[in-house]
This record gives sequence, C-alpha cells and structure tokens, in this order.
Amino acid sequence: MSSVFDVKFFWQVFVTLLVIMDPPGVVPPFLGLTRGLPARVRNRLAWQAAVVGLGVIVVFALFGQSILAYLGVELPSLQAAGGLLLLLVALQLLTGSYSEPTADERARVNVAFVPLGTPLLAGPGAIVATMVFVQRGSTVAQFTAFSVALVAVTLLLWLTMRFSGVIRRVLRASGVELLTRIAGLLLSAIAVQLIVGAIRSFVGG
Repeated sequence: MSSVFDVKFFWQVFVTLLVIMDPPGVVPPFLGLTRGLPARVRNRLAWQAAVVGLGVIVVFALFGQSILAYLGVELPSLQAAGGLLLLLVALQLLTGSYSEPTADERARVNVAFVPLGTPLLAGPGAIVATMVFVQRGSTVAQFTAFSVALVAVTLLLWLTMRFSGVIRRVLRASGVELLTRIAGLLLSAIAVQLIVGAIRSFVGG
C-alpha cells in the first residue's frame, strides 16, 4: 500500500459513489428538466450542476457531523428530508407538470442548483456515504484517494450531462418523453425507499 495513494480505498469510494450517484440514471431527469433549452444553456447547467453537487458533498464531508450535531439533526432525518424532495421532483417528471421555464423564470430559477445539484446528484445517499468514508479514513493516502475518487465521479457526471444532447438527438422528442416518465417512476421508488429507510432507523433506534 502506497503512503501517498491508497488504491484500494480509492476503488471503494469510487465504486460506491458511482453506484449511488448513477451517471446514466441522471440523463433522463436532466433531459426532462432542461427540455426546450438551447444547447449552450444545457451545457452551462451541466457543469454548474456537477460543481454544485461536488460542493455540497465536500461541505458535508468536512463539516457534516458538526453541522448535524449543532442543529440536533440525525442522519435518518436528513435521509427522510432528501427522500421527500426527491419524491417531489419524481412526481413532476411522472405527471409532466414540470413546465419549461420562461425567460423570466430562467433569470430567477436555476435547476442546476435544485433539483439537479441536490438532491439528484448530491442526495442523502451520497452525503451519508461520503461522511462514512471520511470517518473511516485515517491516513493521508486514504484522504488523497478519497479526493481523487470524488473528483473522478464528478467528472463522469458532468460528461454524462454534457453529452446528453447527443442522446436527445438519437431518441427524438418521444423517446426523451418516455425516458422522463421512466426516470420519474424510478426516482419515486428511490425516494420512497429513502423515506422507508429513515423510518426504520427511527423505529429501530
């Protein structure tokens, strides 16, 4: 094991966050939430969402335990809140109630922050997993591996969203609509599972 970079710890963090944050699974919600926007705006929203997601995770990695302790909030509460937010987004995608923003609304609302940056990218699962890995890390090599893995996953997320326009052209409008509905269904299931997990933690605790 290198004293500079822990390869095993890197792969543990990378694979875990990759599965939780699910870059391919981000494409349908991204296409649905940015539908009707020009390619230049979608590209900007893609890197903004990736940066926001990374920033949220880094903040919780560094100060998560202190923030929750100061507020008197337990991890299951954070998980339940994230599940409710994700459920709201899922219902909008399922019912098609998420309308394309007008020029005036685009100046006031940035979907790169909510719901793309959080809770879609930096959701409760990613935040909790990050906090657990930070607690497990004990050497400089492990923290270096953790940092590199986090940046690598963020780059994959950005690339996936950045080139979602290619997917849009291949699938056409009807295909994007179908994927959006499927994404809404899957996101609603994930949201409900997060809430159920939080309830179990409260009952079990």
